[in-house]
Amino acid sequence: MELAHSLLLNEDALAQITEAKRPVFIFEWLRFLDKVLVAVDVKEKQKKLVEQLTGLISSAPGPPTRKLLAKNLATLYSIGDTFTVFQTLDKCNEIIKSKDDTPAYLPTKLAAVACVGAFYDKMGRMLGSSFPDTINNLLKAVKSAESQGRGEILLSLQKVLCGLGGAAASCHRDIYKNARSLLTDRSMAVRCAVAKCLLELQNEAVFMWTTELENVATLCFKALEGSNYGVRVAVAKLLGTVMATALMPKQAAVMRQNVKRATLEEVLELMATGFLRGGSGFLKSGGEMLKGGGSVSREVRVGVTQAYVVFVTTLGGQWLERNFATFLSHVLDLVSHPRATQTHVEAVYSRRCVSFMLRATLGGLLGEKAQIAAGKEICQAISKQMRAVVVNDISGENKAGAADVSASQHVMVCALKELGSLVQSLSATASPLIQEPSIGLLETVTSVLLHPSMAARLAAAWCLRCVAVALPYQLTPLLDRCAERINNLKSSPEAVSGYSFAMAALLGGVHQCPLGIPHSKGKLVVSIAEDLLRTAAQNSRLSLQRTQAGWLLLGALMTLGPSLVRYHLPKMLLLWRNVFPRSQKELEAEKARGDAFTWQVTLEAMRSFVAHCPELLTEDVIRRLMTPIECAMTMIVPAIIKVHGAHLKASAAMVRLRLYDILALLPPKTYEGSFNALLRELVAEFTLTDNSANTTTSLLRSLCHYDDSVLMGSWLQETDHKCIEDQVSKIINGMMNPKYNTSTYSKNKCNCPYMLDHFAECIKQAKGVRQQAVQLNIFTAVLSALKGLAENKSTLGPEEVRKSALALVMGALDNPNPILRCAAGEALGRMAQVVGEATFIARMAQTSFDKLKSARDVVSRTGHSLALGCLHRYVGGIGSGQHLKTSVSILLALAQDGSSHEVQTWALHSLALIVDSSGPMYRGYVEPTLSLVLTLLLTVPPSHTEVHQCLGRCLGALITTVGPELQGNGATISTIRSSCLVGCAIMQDHSDSLVQAAAISCLQQLHMFAPRHVNLSSLVPCLCVHLCSSHLLLRRAAVACLRQLAQREAAEVCEYAMSLAKRAGDNTTINLNITETGLEGVLFGMLDRETDRKLCSDIHDTLGHMLSSLAVEKLSHWLKLCKDVLAATTDVAAVVVFEVEKDEEDSEKKDEMDDDTMFTGLGDDDKSKPSVAPRWVTRVFAADCLCRIILLCENDKAHFDLAAARDQLVLHLSDLIRMAFMAATDHSHQLRMAGLQALEDIIKKFASVPEPEFPGHVILEQYQANVGAALRPAFSPDTPSDITAKACQVCSTWIGSGVVSDLNDLRRVHTLLVSSLDKVQAGKGSSSQLYSESATTMEKLAVLKAWAEVRLKSLIRPLSHICYTGNDVHKIKLTIRTAELPSLSRLWLAMLRDYALLTLPAEFSSQLPPDGGAFYTPETIDTARLHYRSSWAPVLHAVALWLSSTGFGAGEEELAPAVPQAASSTTKTFEESVKDRMHLMLGVSIEFLCFPRPEEPIEHVMSCLLALFTLLESPCFKIHIAEDQLLAVELLNVLHRLLLTRDPPAVQLQVTAVVQETIRAAQNHLQRQKASKEEEGEKDSQPSVGEGGDTGELVPGKSLVFAAMELLVFVLVRHLPQLNARVKESPSHVPHRPQRLPEESARLVANTVSILAELPSLCSPAGSMTILPTVLFLITGVLRETAVKTADNSVPVTVSAALQGIKTIITSPLARVESMQTQWTGLVRSSLASVLEHSQPDESRPDMDEVSMLTAITLFLLSASNELVGVTVLQKGCMDRFRNALKSSDPWVQARCYQLLLSVFQHSSRALSTPYIHALAPLMVEKLKAVERSRPGTAAELQAVQEGIRVLENLVGMGEEQNRVQLLALLVPTLVSYLLDENAISSAPQVSKGLHDFALQNLMRIGPLYPAAFKIVIGAAPELKIRLESAILANQASNRAKAAARQAQPTVQAAPTIKLKTSFF
Repeated sequence: MELAHSLLLNEDALAQITEAKRPVFIFEWLRFLDKVLVAVDVKEKQKKLVEQLTGLISSAPGPPTRKLLAKNLATLYSIGDTFTVFQTLDKCNEIIKSKDDTPAYLPTKLAAVACVGAFYDKMGRMLGSSFPDTINNLLKAVKSAESQGRGEILLSLQKVLCGLGGAAASCHRDIYKNARSLLTDRSMAVRCAVAKCLLELQNEAVFMWTTELENVATLCFKALEGSNYGVRVAVAKLLGTVMATALMPKQAAVMRQNVKRATLEEVLELMATGFLRGGSGFLKSGGEMLKGGGSVSREVRVGVTQAYVVFVTTLGGQWLERNFATFLSHVLDLVSHPRATQTHVEAVYSRRCVSFMLRATLGGLLGEKAQIAAGKEICQAISKQMRAVVVNDISGENKAGAADVSASQHVMVCALKELGSLVQSLSATASPLIQEPSIGLLETVTSVLLHPSMAARLAAAWCLRCVAVALPYQLTPLLDRCAERINNLKSSPEAVSGYSFAMAALLGGVHQCPLGIPHSKGKLVVSIAEDLLRTAAQNSRLSLQRTQAGWLLLGALMTLGPSLVRYHLPKMLLLWRNVFPRSQKELEAEKARGDAFTWQVTLEAMRSFVAHCPELLTEDVIRRLMTPIECAMTMIVPAIIKVHGAHLKASAAMVRLRLYDILALLPPKTYEGSFNALLRELVAEFTLTDNSANTTTSLLRSLCHYDDSVLMGSWLQETDHKCIEDQVSKIINGMMNPKYNTSTYSKNKCNCPYMLDHFAECIKQAKGVRQQAVQLNIFTAVLSALKGLAENKSTLGPEEVRKSALALVMGALDNPNPILRCAAGEALGRMAQVVGEATFIARMAQTSFDKLKSARDVVSRTGHSLALGCLHRYVGGIGSGQHLKTSVSILLALAQDGSSHEVQTWALHSLALIVDSSGPMYRGYVEPTLSLVLTLLLTVPPSHTEVHQCLGRCLGALITTVGPELQGNGATISTIRSSCLVGCAIMQDHSDSLVQAAAISCLQQLHMFAPRHVNLSSLVPCLCVHLCSSHLLLRRAAVACLRQLAQREAAEVCEYAMSLAKRAGDNTTINLNITETGLEGVLFGMLDRETDRKLCSDIHDTLGHMLSSLAVEKLSHWLKLCKDVLAATTDVAAVVVFEVEKDEEDSEKKDEMDDDTMFTGLGDDDKSKPSVAPRWVTRVFAADCLCRIILLCENDKAHFDLAAARDQLVLHLSDLIRMAFMAATDHSHQLRMAGLQALEDIIKKFASVPEPEFPGHVILEQYQANVGAALRPAFSPDTPSDITAKACQVCSTWIGSGVVSDLNDLRRVHTLLVSSLDKVQAGKGSSSQLYSESATTMEKLAVLKAWAEVRLKSLIRPLSHICYTGNDVHKIKLTIRTAELPSLSRLWLAMLRDYALLTLPAEFSSQLPPDGGAFYTPETIDTARLHYRSSWAPVLHAVALWLSSTGFGAGEEELAPAVPQAASSTTKTFEESVKDRMHLMLGVSIEFLCFPRPEEPIEHVMSCLLALFTLLESPCFKIHIAEDQLLAVELLNVLHRLLLTRDPPAVQLQVTAVVQETIRAAQNHLQRQKASKEEEGEKDSQPSVGEGGDTGELVPGKSLVFAAMELLVFVLVRHLPQLNARVKESPSHVPHRPQRLPEESARLVANTVSILAELPSLCSPAGSMTILPTVLFLITGVLRETAVKTADNSVPVTVSAALQGIKTIITSPLARVESMQTQWTGLVRSSLASVLEHSQPDESRPDMDEVSMLTAITLFLLSASNELVGVTVLQKGCMDRFRNALKSSDPWVQARCYQLLLSVFQHSSRALSTPYIHALAPLMVEKLKAVERSRPGTAAELQAVQEGIRVLENLVGMGEEQNRVQLLALLVPTLVSYLLDENAISSAPQVSKGLHDFALQNLMRIGPLYPAAFKIVIGAAPELKIRLESAILANQASNRAKAAARQAQPTVQAAPTIKLKTSFF
């Protein structure tokens, strides 16, 4: 393929390859040429190129090749010289004129035709006057050409016209005349081509839309007869465009000629003739037309419907807005015309067409405002019709009246349906339409409920339901209104029927309204229904309506779900039992009366129950249901119809349908007994035994495989015209959908062969159409059964069953009906799957092989080839592997059968199935299959689109088979890859959109496996163009592909799209809507227009991927996008308010605002821009995007720092707030929710961002007014609960964020919360309810939660960052809130009580109060649980704070209760209520902490722990929990379990805090016990108080200490695994160095250690001895593992905690208990020993912190001196450690060592200190003497010396008088040796001077202290005296000099400069 990439065709290479590969090579060369021609200079090579290209014309090129060839030739001439262009043109004309009509010459002719078209298209008028010849030549050729030629010539003519424009006017009439006759050509492709050609012609040919207008219309109607989808679309486009041009001609054409413009009435009249009379012309054909002859063919009606849509779309949205009234009345007249509604089925289809016209124009072209105006028009039309009907009724029952009613019913149905759809799509933005009294929408619609026609009443009911779903606050009032009317108008049959329809519809809509309806409405409905059923028999005129209404209401009630139905179930069961006859006798009596119709509606209610309340179907209920069902089964015999006539036929059929429905939903076991009777009935249904009509089921398509749609043409389901195209498709769906229950089948295997044989027999007997109908039904049943068997993994049963089934299926493979063939293939595959035996499969495959080898007819070839595909599909690659080779070879042969395109299609489709199912086993056949696919793509005419679609499927399957291998670089893989790319390129160029869609999905597959090889620069622009396609499937494929590309390469995709937009600017032929907003903007725009779910969700995903990868870099671009979408609000007023509230900002913002409103206003001149403002759904999505952008920026702190801001989020803050404000104050509920969410996010993220210009302020302060204004509307009384609930949350976030510093501003938001609090206090059932009780619950709980959060924030976090007013604001906040506290706290407690009850397990449900709690009702208990679950945590914390601050609510008894509760008979004492509250709080906390769901937010866990901590701080709770020790144990166990499941450090820290408080509570309790015992004077016989008693045993489960130990050990081992002795013993253990813990872990370990040290104090002496070994082991372990040197010599928190713990334990009173003395001594000694063991740094612990270890040793020595005196081993160890420290090279260690030694030397027990003084003092003196030689160089070294001297001084002081001289003889010379002489002092370094000063001061101080001894020492050494004196003199001199500046300060003894943070001594 690489050889093909040269400017000139590489003829040598071409000659060397095989004949078969040449077309591909040439195509690849042309593709390359197409890319490079534009970029290279072709001067020298043009001649050769032209030769090569023109040579190719006569080489019979295939369709794609000739298209590219023509394009390249035209391009070559347009960029190079045009000398030879006329020669080439003549050459082409010669070829076209040629008389050679052989098929072999055809491709050459077609290539010439294509070239002519391309030349004119590209060069147009440059070709001068040659065009008349060319056009005549082409027109002559058309007459003699076959269909493919005719199509190509017409398309060329279109291009010629396009290129020449107005210049070709002289030929326009000729072309028109010739084209006219071809519009009714038998080839559909030709009809499409003519339509396109005429469409081009009408641009310039004025006569088409003036004088010839009527003829053009008639032509189009005729062209639509017998048309297919493609023709309908093309002709509709032509007709619609011509009509639109006639109405509003193009300016240029009007200027040239004086044109008479058509009026709107004329144009619509013309269109209407097509709709009503079809192609048979106007009233020319005489009278029989007027009498109403044959009806219009459906194809024509559907085509005209599409033309109407094109007509309106072409004229545009503004035109529609202005002329909507006319258009509406015209369209409604169509459907009221008797010709449109001759039969019922026709009427239904005409209504569908009209509905489609309205939906497509109204829904797509009009913005929300215009839609509301249109809604008004529709309302007026409806009321006008209603008035006419009422007048008729009064004037008497005349014949004309009846006709009018029937006409009016159709108008009503269409108008109401459109009105409903309109309101539903507008959703909450429709509120002006509903609320405006002048329109009176609700009155109008409800008036139709009394319409005499049932269809109109149903449509009105549906419309009301749409209103209720769009505006849920209308639901309850509408229900009430209907209920009231039913009760008042019981005697009117229409009223009973109409209002019951409306109520049923409203009830059915409830599940779409999340807020629901009040529970009482259910009771209301039941009572009405009962009443109707009771009174039904009283009045025979009304009994039918009343019965139907009653049961309909009950059926609708069932949709409300089990929680409501549960209450009415017993009544329902009773009613059902009474309706059906209980015995044969009663049955006979009922048959005689003939009122069996009541059963149909009864069963409907039953089906509704079974479908919507499966939870209530207990065995008992099913048993009780079976009684009436069995009665119904016995009565479905057709005898009734024979007795009472055929008018009951429909009713009887309905009864059967409902019965089958119910049985299909029930478990088959329940009706095993009735299988035989039931099967007989079902078989009779399928075989149409008692049914003279040819009723067929519509289920067959859905049972066939989705992928087979290409064979059945059901892809029409996937177009924009789906709802009207249904009627044209060949199967007219019958009424009944019999369901075949699989399990029925499998239980009844004995009957199976007879049934299947019976089926076969029935098929034989029936003839013609009836036979097909029977077959369709039977296949649906068989397929359904097989599908069920496959799903249940059961088998097909004995041999004879298989035989019968196989015979049945094989017979249908040759059926002429394609759907039956599909079904048979599918059944065959399913059978193979169910049987699953290799021999059976082989037999089936062989049958098809044989048939395919011999058969020549299309039908059997297609059927059997599909059979092969289906076999492979259901058995899979492994099961059918041995047949693979034969299947593939046969199908490849069939696919080349050019004589029948149908065979090719089916064969290729089966091939694709085989490739898909074989997987890697197919790898060997990939190359031949690929080359076949390419050959066919290059040769099959483009008009056979099905073949091309199947080729696309094959290519896609092949790409998947090769898979990731496609990335490789081997020769074969490269070939395969380039073949795939060529295939995709051919399909991309195809004219059919389905084929283009297949190309896109193939490229998408390729991109997935080999992304490097897919060229995005050409793919992305192609996708962008397809986004504007009129074909849904193509748009879907394009968006799906973009979605995949955006996941990986969003930036590239956007760049390529923008570059396309720039190119499109230069080249006007590309029609695109990409503006400066890029592809993102286009996608946002699509969201407004598209209604297809899948498509919209893909657009959302694509935008989501783009956003997450690009939004942070291109922040302003994305924010502007969201802003533009959100700014297009339907209500400009809201924006104006916003502007006023911003205190008159600078005028720039004002102008910007005006620009925005101008931009969204409609510009008249600019037609191309979609003029519809973004709809609410898109705006909601934009608001969500906004939240996502804020979230994405969160990771980068710079976005929230104004000082560092470049294009950062904080710069756009005003825009963010403004967008959130616009959204939060919109009409649409969803948008308000999204806006409030965005507001909350903004507040949370920006609350602490400072304002750089005003220090001490935050940036959000300037937006206070906006936040207040955004929140205010949410608290208005008519706002739905969910919005108010969300707003409460935002309020609490705002107040708690601490942004607001001004009391007045705070009050604004605060009053909103106060007002909502009043609502809560009003109690239950006080206001008129619109929504369900659970909605009220949600709102009230949200208010309480918000208050709780505000309360917590105000207590816990004063406003720290507003320094100057912080305290005042804080006071203000508190005063604001204390007023509401007492009532609030009571509400909070009530809520917690509710929550506690609701969390009880199901088995305690009997304990729930029968009438609900303070805020929920028993009926809504399930939904209420969810609301409580989301709001209890902050409330719990707030209550805890309140209780602990008020001493559990002391002194609030006088106040009246806030929640109105029943007056309790016994008033509790204060103690009891305190106990209750404690149990409530503890219960709720423990229940939650026991098992917090994984999805619970961590904040809830934290709130709960904080609440516990707060409670434990209050004294009376401490007493309570300590008295009931098991409670405390349970609490600790639960906390332990919580630690196992939740990791965050914050949680673990909080847990330790709670544990600590619990332990303190126990300690206090123990002290009280001891004190009380002491008072009782039991001093002598002191029994051991505390855990462990005399034995020292701690019982797990009862012991608090044990529970605490478990938890604490877990924490320690979690953070310091090395503490676990077992870890060390394990073979895999690698010893690792101690390292610094992260800060949070360190705090956690420190807390744990300090709690551990407290534990022994809870035990008796014996108990202490039980736990002390463990405690000491852990604490010394922590010391060992965390004592690590730090850079700044600070002591880690863990170490100080461990030291403190050691001290606590060693100094505890236990040491004084005699009985434990020996044990205690042993413990202390071994602890010290273990500290000593680890206190020396060695190679495994190089950075050991010796100081901490020394401190620990010193602690032991000082605190436990008695136990340690005289233990030589320990003493030696300790001395060694001190000695090492003194010798340490680190001055800091020396200094600390001196300090610690000092404390040891000074110890009161001389027995302890003396050995240490003797051992270590000499070493010290030696060290200090050595300083003279090496003076200290740093401050730290100086400090070490100073500390040493201090120790020496203290030793001097401790010595006895007689030894003093000797001691001073050590000290004084050392000090004197530190003095410098006067010459050296000035030049000495600072530290050295410091030493000199220190020594001098000490000497001057010591002298006076010990004068006698000092004199002796000084006297003994004269040189000392000299040095000392000179130093003193020098000092005095310098002091005098300084005194001039300031008074000399008295010298003070310097305190030691190193202090431990915590003093341990």
